[in-house]
Amino acid sequence: MKLSILGATGQTGLYLVSQALEQGHEVTAIVRNVRKITIQHPLLKVVEANVFSSESLVEHFKGQDAVMSCLGFPYKLFSSISGYTASMTAIVTAMRQSGVNRIVTMTSWYTGPGSGNNSSFFVRNLLIPLIRSVLTNMYEMEQYLEKECSDLNWTVVRPPGLQNNPATDNEVMTSEGFYVPGENGFPMTNTVARGDVARFMLSVLCNESWTRKIVAMCCKL
Repeated sequence: MKLSILGATGQTGLYLVSQALEQGHEVTAIVRNVRKITIQHPLLKVVEANVFSSESLVEHFKGQDAVMSCLGFPYKLFSSISGYTASMTAIVTAMRQSGVNRIVTMTSWYTGPGSGNNSSFFVRNLLIPLIRSVLTNMYEMEQYLEKECSDLNWTVVRPPGLQNNPATDNEVMTSEGFYVPGENGFPMTNTVARGDVARFMLSVLCNESWTRKIVAMCCKL
Protein backbone atom coordinates (compact mmCIF):
# COMPACT_ATOMS: atom_id res chain seq x y z
CA MET A 1 0.00 0.00 0.00
CA LYS A 2 0.94 3.64 -0.36
CA LEU A 3 0.83 5.25 3.08
CA SER A 4 1.14 8.84 4.25
CA ILE A 5 2.32 8.82 7.87
CA LEU A 6 1.96 11.87 10.10
CA GLY A 7 3.96 12.20 13.29
CA ALA A 8 6.68 10.11 11.69
CA THR A 9 9.49 11.58 13.80
CA GLY A 10 7.80 10.78 17.10
CA GLN A 11 8.70 7.67 19.06
CA THR A 12 5.65 5.68 17.96
CA GLY A 13 5.79 7.15 14.48
CA LEU A 14 9.34 5.90 13.94
CA TYR A 15 8.25 2.36 14.79
CA LEU A 16 5.28 2.73 12.43
CA VAL A 17 7.47 3.94 9.55
CA SER A 18 10.04 1.18 10.09
CA GLN A 19 7.45 -1.60 10.29
CA ALA A 20 5.53 -0.29 7.28
CA LEU A 21 8.72 -0.34 5.21
CA GLU A 22 9.58 -3.84 6.44
CA GLN A 23 6.15 -4.98 5.24
CA GLY A 24 6.80 -3.54 1.79
CA HIS A 25 4.57 -0.47 1.95
CA GLU A 26 5.52 2.72 0.14
CA VAL A 27 5.73 5.39 2.84
CA THR A 28 5.49 9.15 2.60
CA ALA A 29 6.62 10.47 5.99
CA ILE A 30 5.10 13.91 6.55
CA VAL A 31 7.18 15.87 9.05
CA ARG A 32 7.88 19.40 10.24
CA ASN A 33 11.64 19.01 9.85
CA VAL A 34 13.11 16.47 7.40
CA ARG A 35 16.40 16.46 9.31
CA LYS A 36 14.71 14.79 12.28
CA ILE A 37 14.13 11.49 10.45
CA THR A 38 17.27 9.50 9.78
CA ILE A 39 15.71 6.35 8.30
CA GLN A 40 16.76 5.72 4.72
CA HIS A 41 14.94 3.27 2.48
CA PRO A 42 14.11 3.03 -1.24
CA LEU A 43 10.37 2.91 -0.38
CA LEU A 44 10.55 5.98 1.88
CA LYS A 45 9.86 9.58 0.87
CA VAL A 46 10.23 12.32 3.50
CA VAL A 47 8.42 15.64 3.00
CA GLU A 48 7.77 18.74 5.07
CA ALA A 49 4.23 19.98 5.64
CA ASN A 50 2.05 21.87 8.09
CA VAL A 51 -0.34 19.43 9.78
CA PHE A 52 -2.76 22.28 10.51
CA SER A 53 -3.09 23.24 6.84
CA SER A 54 -5.15 21.16 4.42
CA GLU A 55 -3.52 23.04 1.54
CA SER A 56 -0.11 21.91 2.77
CA LEU A 57 -1.20 18.29 3.16
CA VAL A 58 -3.34 17.63 0.10
CA GLU A 59 -0.45 17.31 -2.37
CA HIS A 60 1.14 14.63 -0.19
CA PHE A 61 -2.12 12.65 0.09
CA LYS A 62 -2.79 12.38 -3.65
CA GLY A 63 -2.42 8.84 -4.93
CA GLN A 64 -2.15 7.35 -1.44
CA ASP A 65 -4.14 4.37 -0.19
CA ALA A 66 -4.32 5.47 3.44
CA VAL A 67 -3.27 8.08 5.97
CA MET A 68 -1.87 7.07 9.36
CA SER A 69 -1.34 9.47 12.24
CA CYS A 70 0.78 9.21 15.38
CA LEU A 71 0.63 12.94 16.01
CA GLY A 72 1.02 13.99 19.60
CA PHE A 73 0.76 17.34 21.35
CA PRO A 74 2.18 18.21 24.80
CA TYR A 75 -0.12 18.66 27.76
CA LYS A 76 -0.78 22.01 29.41
CA LEU A 77 -1.52 22.16 33.10
CA PHE A 78 -3.69 25.24 33.24
CA SER A 79 -5.11 25.60 29.74
CA SER A 80 -6.74 23.51 27.05
CA ILE A 81 -5.07 22.24 23.91
CA SER A 82 -6.53 21.96 20.42
CA GLY A 83 -3.82 20.25 18.37
CA TYR A 84 -5.67 16.97 17.91
CA THR A 85 -8.91 18.47 16.63
CA ALA A 86 -7.20 21.22 14.62
CA SER A 87 -4.86 18.79 12.86
CA MET A 88 -7.59 16.21 12.22
CA THR A 89 -9.86 18.83 10.67
CA ALA A 90 -7.07 19.74 8.25
CA ILE A 91 -6.25 16.07 7.59
CA VAL A 92 -9.87 15.17 6.83
CA THR A 93 -10.29 18.16 4.52
CA ALA A 94 -7.13 17.19 2.63
CA MET A 95 -8.26 13.56 2.42
CA ARG A 96 -11.56 14.56 0.89
CA GLN A 97 -9.85 16.85 -1.59
CA SER A 98 -7.32 14.20 -2.61
CA GLY A 99 -9.73 11.26 -2.70
CA VAL A 100 -8.16 9.27 0.13
CA ASN A 101 -10.76 7.37 2.15
CA ARG A 102 -8.84 5.42 4.83
CA ILE A 103 -7.26 6.78 8.01
CA VAL A 104 -5.91 5.09 11.14
CA THR A 105 -5.07 7.39 14.03
CA MET A 106 -4.01 7.02 17.65
CA THR A 107 -5.37 8.47 20.89
CA SER A 108 -5.23 6.90 24.36
CA TRP A 109 -7.08 4.98 27.04
CA TYR A 110 -9.31 7.06 29.33
CA THR A 111 -10.21 9.83 26.88
CA GLY A 112 -13.85 9.91 27.96
CA PRO A 113 -14.94 11.77 31.10
CA GLY A 114 -14.88 9.45 34.11
CA SER A 115 -13.51 6.53 32.09
CA GLY A 116 -10.50 6.15 34.38
CA ASN A 117 -12.49 5.48 37.54
CA ASN A 118 -11.42 1.83 37.60
CA SER A 119 -7.74 2.52 36.96
CA SER A 120 -4.98 2.34 39.56
CA PHE A 121 -4.61 5.01 42.24
CA PHE A 122 -1.60 6.53 40.45
CA VAL A 123 -3.31 6.67 37.07
CA ARG A 124 -6.66 7.87 38.45
CA ASN A 125 -5.39 10.53 40.86
CA LEU A 126 -2.07 11.66 39.41
CA LEU A 127 -1.58 10.79 35.75
CA ILE A 128 -5.05 11.48 34.36
CA PRO A 129 -5.37 14.89 36.06
CA LEU A 130 -1.90 15.79 34.78
CA ILE A 131 -2.72 15.02 31.14
CA ARG A 132 -6.44 15.85 31.26
CA SER A 133 -6.06 18.61 28.63
CA VAL A 134 -4.59 16.07 26.21
CA LEU A 135 -7.23 13.42 26.91
CA THR A 136 -10.04 15.97 26.53
CA ASN A 137 -8.84 17.10 23.12
CA MET A 138 -8.28 13.50 22.03
CA TYR A 139 -11.89 12.77 23.00
CA GLU A 140 -13.07 15.80 21.01
CA MET A 141 -11.17 14.46 18.00
CA GLU A 142 -12.79 11.05 18.42
CA GLN A 143 -16.20 12.69 18.58
CA TYR A 144 -15.44 14.67 15.42
CA LEU A 145 -14.63 11.48 13.50
CA GLU A 146 -17.72 9.71 14.82
CA LYS A 147 -20.16 12.52 14.14
CA GLU A 148 -18.81 14.27 11.05
CA CYS A 149 -16.76 11.72 9.10
CA SER A 150 -19.21 8.98 8.16
CA ASP A 151 -17.99 9.28 4.57
CA LEU A 152 -14.48 8.13 5.57
CA ASN A 153 -13.22 4.72 6.66
CA TRP A 154 -11.55 5.77 9.90
CA THR A 155 -10.23 3.76 12.85
CA VAL A 156 -9.09 5.19 16.18
CA VAL A 157 -6.62 3.08 18.17
CA ARG A 158 -6.51 3.68 21.93
CA PRO A 159 -3.36 2.35 23.67
CA PRO A 160 -2.47 2.63 27.39
CA GLY A 161 0.78 4.22 28.61
CA LEU A 162 3.46 4.02 25.93
CA GLN A 163 6.84 2.41 26.54
CA ASN A 164 9.61 3.06 24.04
CA ASN A 165 10.13 -0.60 23.23
CA PRO A 166 10.02 -2.58 19.97
CA ALA A 167 7.20 -4.88 18.95
CA THR A 168 6.74 -8.19 20.73
CA ASP A 169 5.01 -11.40 19.69
CA ASN A 170 2.47 -11.03 22.48
CA GLU A 171 -1.21 -11.42 21.64
CA VAL A 172 -3.04 -8.14 21.10
CA MET A 173 -6.13 -7.70 23.26
CA THR A 174 -8.89 -5.31 22.15
CA SER A 175 -12.09 -3.73 23.42
CA GLU A 176 -14.57 -1.22 22.05
CA GLY A 177 -14.24 0.91 25.15
CA PHE A 178 -11.99 3.36 26.92
CA TYR A 179 -9.66 0.59 28.09
CA VAL A 180 -9.20 -3.17 27.82
CA PRO A 181 -10.73 -4.87 30.89
CA GLY A 182 -9.38 -8.03 32.45
CA GLU A 183 -11.52 -10.81 33.88
CA ASN A 184 -12.22 -8.69 36.98
CA GLY A 185 -13.39 -5.74 34.86
CA PHE A 186 -10.41 -3.61 35.78
CA PRO A 187 -7.80 -2.47 33.21
CA MET A 188 -5.53 -5.33 32.14
CA THR A 189 -2.36 -3.25 32.26
CA ASN A 190 -1.02 0.29 32.40
CA THR A 191 1.47 0.11 29.54
CA VAL A 192 2.20 -1.18 26.05
CA ALA A 193 5.27 -1.12 23.79
CA ARG A 194 5.18 1.55 21.10
CA GLY A 195 6.27 -1.10 18.62
CA ASP A 196 3.17 -3.13 19.44
CA VAL A 197 0.94 -0.10 18.89
CA ALA A 198 2.51 0.37 15.46
CA ARG A 199 2.07 -3.35 14.75
CA PHE A 200 -1.63 -3.17 15.60
CA MET A 201 -2.20 0.04 13.63
CA LEU A 202 -0.80 -1.59 10.51
CA SER A 203 -2.88 -4.73 11.11
CA VAL A 204 -6.18 -2.79 11.06
CA LEU A 205 -5.47 -1.10 7.74
CA CYS A 206 -7.23 -3.82 5.79
CA ASN A 207 -9.44 -5.10 8.60
CA GLU A 208 -12.99 -3.98 7.89
CA SER A 209 -14.15 -5.09 11.36
CA TRP A 210 -12.59 -1.93 12.80
CA THR A 211 -13.93 0.48 10.17
CA ARG A 212 -15.53 3.56 11.76
CA LYS A 213 -14.77 2.24 15.22
CA ILE A 214 -12.69 3.20 18.22
CA VAL A 215 -10.70 0.31 19.64
CA ALA A 216 -8.76 0.15 22.89
CA MET A 217 -5.78 -2.20 22.70
CA CYS A 218 -2.96 -3.66 24.78
CA CYS A 219 -0.88 -6.83 24.75
CA LYS A 220 -1.41 -9.93 26.80
CA LEU A 221 1.54 -10.48 29.14
